[in-house]
Amino acid sequence: MNTLLIGKGDQQVHLNLKYANRHGLIAGATGTGKTVSLMSLAEGFSRQGVPVFITDVKGDISGLAMAGTPSEKLLQRAAQIGIEDYHNEANPVVLWDLAGVQGHPLRTTISEMGPTLLSRILELNDTQSGILDIVFQLADDQGLLLLDLDDLRAMLALVAEERKEVSAKYGLISAQSLAAIQRSVLGLERDGGKDFFGEPALQLEDLMRTNLQGRGIINLLAANKLILTPRLYSSFLLWLLSELFENLPEIGDPEKPKLVFFIDEAHLLFEGCPPSLLKRVEQIMRLIRSKGVGVYFCSQFPDDVPGEILGQLGNRIQHALRAYTPRDQKAVKTAAETFVPNPKLVVSEVISQLGVGEALVSMLADKGVPTMVERALIAPPRCRMGPATSEELHQVRAQSPIGGKYDHAINRESAYELLNQKRTGVATINPTSTASDTANDGQTGQKAEEQGWFSELIFGNKRRQGLAETLSKQAARTVGSQLGKQILRGILGGMLGKSSRR
Repeated sequence: MNTLLIGKGDQQVHLNLKYANRHGLIAGATGTGKTVSLMSLAEGFSRQGVPVFITDVKGDISGLAMAGTPSEKLLQRAAQIGIEDYHNEANPVVLWDLAGVQGHPLRTTISEMGPTLLSRILELNDTQSGILDIVFQLADDQGLLLLDLDDLRAMLALVAEERKEVSAKYGLISAQSLAAIQRSVLGLERDGGKDFFGEPALQLEDLMRTNLQGRGIINLLAANKLILTPRLYSSFLLWLLSELFENLPEIGDPEKPKLVFFIDEAHLLFEGCPPSLLKRVEQIMRLIRSKGVGVYFCSQFPDDVPGEILGQLGNRIQHALRAYTPRDQKAVKTAAETFVPNPKLVVSEVISQLGVGEALVSMLADKGVPTMVERALIAPPRCRMGPATSEELHQVRAQSPIGGKYDHAINRESAYELLNQKRTGVATINPTSTASDTANDGQTGQKAEEQGWFSELIFGNKRRQGLAETLSKQAARTVGSQLGKQILRGILGGMLGKSSRR
C-alpha cells in the first residue's frame, strides 16, 4: 500500500495515497508548526512520484529546495516516530512568479481567464460585468484575440468610440460604467496584472512533471507580493483550479494523485466571494478529485473554509488553537466538531494544549472512512525548515527543467495591433502571401495599362480598387468573421459549463 507517514501518536499515522485526492486541511495558529507540516507532506508526495503545487505566501517554504541541517533533535524525533531511513536531502523544485522576478513567469491570456473571473479581479458590479461580457462578445464577432491588457484596453477604447452602434446591437452601454472598467484595468496593471496576462501561457503539463529519479516536481509559486493584491491571488487560484478541471481526463480514484495542490492563506480565496461563484467552487471541489487532483487548504482557523467545502476535506491536520477571544473559542469548537471522536481525547481541551510540532490528525482509511482523531507528533521534513537565500534560489532557477520556455514574453498580433493598424490606416499584411500579392499587384498594373478601362474596372488602378480586389477583400472579411466566432475561451472551465480551446 502506498502511504505517507504523517506522524505518531499511540501508533503511527499514515495518509493512504489512494485517498489523497479527497482533499485536506492543515490549520493552526501562527507559530504552531503548520508550515512544517505542509513541507513534510509536500516532500512526502514528491518522494512518491506525485507532482506538487504550493503557494508560498510568506517566503519560508523555499527551503524545500535545500537539504536540511542535521541535528540531534531531529534525529531523536525521527527515531521516536519510527522513521528508519531519515536523512537530510533537497527536493526537486521549480520556481514560479507571476511577476517573473523570483521564478519563471506564470501567465495566462485575457481570453483564457474569461469575463467572469476577470470581473471578479476588477471588482466590477453586475452592470459593469455585463459590459465586459459585451466586450468579449464583440472581440469574438470581429475575430480579435484578447491576449494581454493592451488588447483589453484597445477593445474598451473601441467600444467607447462606437458606443451608440455597439449599444444598439448588444445592449445599452453607459459611458460612466465603461470609464469605471477602464479605471479598474489601470489599477490591475499597477498591481502586477500586466505581467500575468500575455504569452507564452502556462501549459498544465509543466506543473505535472517528475524528475529523472521519478520524484514529483514541487512547483513553488512566490506569492509574498501577490498576497498584497488578494483579488488577483484568489482569482489566479480559481483560474488554475478551473484549468485543471477542464483539461484533465476523468480517472476516478487512482492509486496516487496526479497532482496535489496546496493553497496557503486559504481564507483569501473565499473572502468576498459571491454566492453563485462559491457554489461553483464547491462543485469543482466535488468533481476535481475524479481528475486525480487533491486540494489541501492551509489556514489559521478551520471555519476560514466555508462549511460546504470544509465537509469535503477528508484528511485533517489540526495544530494548536488558542482560545483567547470569542472568535478563537468558536474556532476551537468548530475544529473539535469536525473530527471523529476518540474516547481517549477531549478534543476541545487538547486542541489548546498542543505543543509546537504536535497536531490532532485524522486521515481517510479503507473505503474512504475517516479514522478517529489522534494526538500525534508530526514527522520532520528532510529539507531545510526555513527560507533559501536569494543566491540559492537563483541557482535553483538556473537548473530548472523548464529552461527558458516562459522567461521571454511573446507579443503576437492581436486586438491591440489590429485596431491600431485600422486607426492609422496601415493594412494588415499576411507574411505568407506577400510575394504573391506583390506580383499580382504588378500584373494588375500592367494589365490596366494594356487593356484600358475594362482592365481598370476589373483590376483597379492606383487610386481605386477593382471588382476583383473588392470581392476578395469581402470574402476575406467574411472568413475572418466566421473564424472569429470560433474563438472560444475557458470561462472558469467546468465550473461555469463546458468549453473548448482552439
